[in-house]
Amino acid sequence: MLRESVLLSCLALGLCAVSDSVTDWNTTTQELHKNLNLKRYHSKMRKVGQSCKEIQETFKVKEDGIYFLITESGVVYQTFCDMTTDGGGWTLVASVHENDILGKCTQGDRWSSQNGDNPEKPEGDQSWANRVTFGTAEAATDDDYKNPGYYDIQARDVSVWHVPNNEESGLWSNSSILRYHTETHFLKTYGGNLYHLFKRHPVKHGMAECKGGSGIPVPVVYDKGDEKSTGQLYGPAARAEFDAGFITFRAVNSEKAPLAICSGIKPTGCNPQYYCIGGGGYYPIGALVACGDFNAFDWTIFGGAGEHKASQKMIDATMLLFYR
Repeated sequence: MLRESVLLSCLALGLCAVSDSVTDWNTTTQELHKNLNLKRYHSKMRKVGQSCKEIQETFKVKEDGIYFLITESGVVYQTFCDMTTDGGGWTLVASVHENDILGKCTQGDRWSSQNGDNPEKPEGDQSWANRVTFGTAEAATDDDYKNPGYYDIQARDVSVWHVPNNEESGLWSNSSILRYHTETHFLKTYGGNLYHLFKRHPVKHGMAECKGGSGIPVPVVYDKGDEKSTGQLYGPAARAEFDAGFITFRAVNSEKAPLAICSGIKPTGCNPQYYCIGGGGYYPIGALVACGDFNAFDWTIFGGAGEHKASQKMIDATMLLFYR
């Protein structure tokens, strides 16, 4: 077991190649332990699993932090593990960070479209339902992030944190403005993760229509905040058309344009562009306002009424997505 973990460390760090030689094994072990930084990595690599839940259950880990995970096919990567919330075992798989609220489906809008509002590409970048990865765990509040766990881990529930942009990972929990998780094991119905959920329910214009509310709503349990404080994160006019205490997937507006996630809420109206995140790449009306990762969270900059604007705290926070 020790030799296997040493080899895994060495391979992940790009320091060696696979060999059956005992001499090579011994050399690898010696080289790793000559360097204090490599020893530190090796200590971490001895606790490897396919998810944070597996690491927690196998090695009895209780500390939040960055861990190494390995996919079913053998891809090694690092991500943040929440080992405390509701018993812990939560794996960070993605983050949605708005790099420019003025940019509408421009560079950096990986969770909608980076190629403008385009009727020829109504699904946009398709990040919700593909295997393209980007970013790093440590910089998950500085930029968008998506790791192989997003599509590889078989999970039952999700947890969501909204954390101020550019925050260090060790401060995420305490500095968050909203945290909640699901307990209904809803992912089992949709293939075990969001990759499969969005494969079945594409974030693509024209795939569904709104009839006084839409999407897949799932009730949540709050870890920080409550229904009232969740409502306050969105504009006063927007509050009239949603119920707090849920997370909703693939909501649709009155123009048949989809929004990927409505965080903390369930739409009861047909204007989710004001309070939902992520989407496709085509908005028939109001593309200048709605297209982008944070959609129409702040359309006052384009002359819209302030009653629909989300709070500045929400606009300036990154949404972190976890599985368990």
